[in-house]
Amino acid sequence: MRPQPQPTVITHTRIIDGTGGPEYLGDIVLEHGKITSILPPGSFIDHLENTHVIDGAGLITCPGFIDMHGGSDLQLMKSPKCLPKITQGVTTEVLGQDGLFYAALEKSSFFPSPKLLEGWKTTLGHSKSSFPSVQDSLNTLDEGVGVNTVFLMPHSTLRFLTVGEENGGLSESQIAILAKQVEEALEQGAVGISSGFELSSGEYPETRELEALCEVIATHGAFYSSGPLSFGSDTTKNYAELLNIASKTSVSLHLTHIAPKIPTSAVAVGELIQMLDSSLESGIDLSTDIHPYVANAIPLVSLLPSWSREGSIDDTLYNIDDEERAKRIQHELKLGSSDGCNGVPIDWETITIYSVANTQLRVLINQSIAAIARIQRVEPFTVFCNILGADSLATVVLHNPGNEENLVALMKHRTHTGGSASKVESLRPHPSDFGAFPRFISHYVRDLGVMELPEMIHHLTGRPAARLKLAERGQIRDGYAADLVIFDPDSIMDMSSFSDPQEPAAGINYVFVNGVLALKDRHPTEALAGRALRRTPSRTVQAL
Repeated sequence: MRPQPQPTVITHTRIIDGTGGPEYLGDIVLEHGKITSILPPGSFIDHLENTHVIDGAGLITCPGFIDMHGGSDLQLMKSPKCLPKITQGVTTEVLGQDGLFYAALEKSSFFPSPKLLEGWKTTLGHSKSSFPSVQDSLNTLDEGVGVNTVFLMPHSTLRFLTVGEENGGLSESQIAILAKQVEEALEQGAVGISSGFELSSGEYPETRELEALCEVIATHGAFYSSGPLSFGSDTTKNYAELLNIASKTSVSLHLTHIAPKIPTSAVAVGELIQMLDSSLESGIDLSTDIHPYVANAIPLVSLLPSWSREGSIDDTLYNIDDEERAKRIQHELKLGSSDGCNGVPIDWETITIYSVANTQLRVLINQSIAAIARIQRVEPFTVFCNILGADSLATVVLHNPGNEENLVALMKHRTHTGGSASKVESLRPHPSDFGAFPRFISHYVRDLGVMELPEMIHHLTGRPAARLKLAERGQIRDGYAADLVIFDPDSIMDMSSFSDPQEPAAGINYVFVNGVLALKDRHPTEALAGRALRRTPSRTVQAL
């Protein structure tokens, strides 16, 4: 049984309503999970039984943050309280980004290469043994989770359902079957389709396949979310291809997690921003998301050239073990021409072991590839190959392919929305799991002055709500859902770090999810008030 909201009033609070407009003072009245009125400050007269009164003087009340690049996924089945997100003010999370999720797959079939994801996502660990449809997974989420959820159907999952682990391009008949799967996912409540990392085979989807799927997505008024179709020096070119697909098919496009995946060159960032602006001017419905960290946790295997990752895990391990193929890989890494190099030679000093699946390798955590090589008196490339082999490709590393200036430039863009890009299912979390949204405010607004607070709040609330077509969410308005965050603008701060990634944020006093207190006096209530928000025939996204 879902927890029932208590009548509540937040008095004398500084309201930032999510529209981007200036803050103002007021009393906010909550009843039945909704915002029922916004009154002049101090004018509330208690006429509701058992009203909970919160003194909001000096505190800011804004809509709950919307995580456009969540990473909770199946973790919500294991830990439905979703404390990493609640404690940083997130009230709605988008699942299924990057084309990696397990919905609509029988657990018996799971993923074609589950070992490859061992360091990235945990296994199910839930009493429910399968999720044969999108509707089934959404119904399970609706049984009780701490935050609202929105679901993107992963392209890689759809493809596996259609052709299994088949390599190469799909036939027209196979693409037609895949398009039908897309249509069914959207009809069952998915808000769109996601892709981004390579397919399970290690290849990238063909343009003709994406165009066919995007035509279906556009017809249904949903959106397509994707990162670049490869890592590295051709990233800007990859974005251009995605924008061309959007122009050709009229699909709404969301480019996800873009800042850390572009080359460090300011010229490349300028080219990307120019592409975004030109696309908007040409009429493309476009949005982006960025997480507020330069350092990324990525699979170590993603640094390999794409050709060496094609096929199964055994195929990849053979490629790094074979002398001639290993020499080719090493040469591409030195030149910076591998997909994962961002156009510059690999600097092994910047690649730090972050998590491993093989417990015998834990001694290597927090050490760079270069440092390990010095200790072992071997070449860094040898260490790279040895770790991949010993950990069956499951190793996750910290990589720093971007820079702060590029991140800020893209954060200021009119398409920007917030994402944690968290990996709460990984063997070792990223600081973004607990700190991304407070960091947007504390570091980029308060410390660096990148933009005014109301504008940033709009990036994190109203703008993503519009992209997702959320019905009556994302703003503080009469009749809207009471998804709210109350925080101290002077003390809000991300406390998590790479050394202590699970430290909750400071300065967040209260969080409401559908009018139910999820965080009270800075302590989680562990209420499961979230809903699975679904795409409806009217094309809005709401709880059913």
